[in-house]
Amino acid sequence: MIETQARTITTVHSVTSDSSLINKVGNTPLLHLSHIVKEMDGISLFAKAEWFNPSGSVKDRAALNMILEGEKSGLLTHEKIIIDATSGNTGIALAMLGASMGYRVHVFMPSNASKERKEMTIAYGAELTLTNSLEGTDGAQRKVKELVRTYPNEYFYPDQYNNAANWRAHYAGTAEEIIRQTSGAITHFVAGLGTSGTFVGTSRRLKEYRSTITCISMQPDSPLHGIEGLKHMQTAIVPGIYDATIADSALVISTEDSYAMMKRLGEEEGLSVGISSGANVAAALKVAKKLSHGTIVTILCDDGNRYLSENIWGTNA
Repeated sequence: MIETQARTITTVHSVTSDSSLINKVGNTPLLHLSHIVKEMDGISLFAKAEWFNPSGSVKDRAALNMILEGEKSGLLTHEKIIIDATSGNTGIALAMLGASMGYRVHVFMPSNASKERKEMTIAYGAELTLTNSLEGTDGAQRKVKELVRTYPNEYFYPDQYNNAANWRAHYAGTAEEIIRQTSGAITHFVAGLGTSGTFVGTSRRLKEYRSTITCISMQPDSPLHGIEGLKHMQTAIVPGIYDATIADSALVISTEDSYAMMKRLGEEEGLSVGISSGANVAAALKVAKKLSHGTIVTILCDDGNRYLSENIWGTNA
């Protein structure tokens, strides 16, 4: 039997902080997307609703683990400023956790990130620096590295693209939840590549659990895309934590297909989701169409509220 709501929580570390907010990271619901595959007998499609994390996205998992590992190593102290480059969600997560745990946070983000992402980052008290939109998160990374090289003693730089604590959060958390929530019935896992932490960490653990689970990575179909948070690996700075050998196969998804699936999920499943979530489900549906039976799991990275200003739904409000 598939559980649609996790009953227990798996944590990467034993959290001793008395902040209840930290203890809310992870343990997100697994939703059955029954309408999207209603014409496909033998196919079950499920998705992790990651907006149930306290800052509203999957990035809370990696952000928390990187902070905890920083504390454990002694590299992060309250005298230092947490600094990182982000397309938006990791910056929001770091800002939220920084406010909760007493750290100052400085976030570098491409200027074309959604208005909501920028305002949420500032709302948590973080300093926000906007970088050249044409350079994407690669440009933001270069700016952060330059500042950290100049003032190495002032900053703790988690470097989400190259920090193993990122993928390990999903290895110990996301994957274990999926195994438990599907009662081990998962046959396919599909996720997009940004930092690649979600795909790499979850897939590594799923493969250990059962080697026959098929793990499919997804990325945008071109360098000039509108799927915030995802990377076109062939033309981007490839994250150090990315392992191309993990994927059994790879898919590409267009921005248009991502937007179309966002709309379908709202109209058919009652779910308001973000752009990368639409891309993940579109990719999962591609996988489903090639199967006669299977249990597919993907990730709903965040909800649609942080993209309302982008007029994806055509309201022209």
